[in-house]
Amino acid sequence: MSVTSPYERAVDHMVFSASKEELTLMLYEGAIKFGNQANIAITKKDFPKANSLILRVQDIVRELQVTLDPKYEISVNINALYDYMYRRLVDANFGKSTEILDEVLGLLREFRDTWKEAMKLAKQN
Repeated sequence: MSVTSPYERAVDHMVFSASKEELTLMLYEGAIKFGNQANIAITKKDFPKANSLILRVQDIVRELQVTLDPKYEISVNINALYDYMYRRLVDANFGKSTEILDEVLGLLREFRDTWKEAMKLAKQN
């Protein structure tokens, strides 16, 4: 039996009680958080930490791709953008480039902000 902290239990509760829309928002937020932390790690020349953080962002981008619903035409375009972000993250990780990471973070922020707005509009209908 594993012992979890109150924080871990709270996070588990948030994840397991969240809607699909909220989970997607959490993925965007997590990717941005880990990307920001990776930028700091690169700046501090802590390359092993930067590597693991960028890999986490890559994993989240892949998860976002998996959650796309192919029955919507826009999913093809969004998938292409996620694929682009993933490839740029590989480049950022290989070159330990904050510039490339910033590019991807900008895209992730735009996606997150658009998603928040869509959630808001959906609640009004």
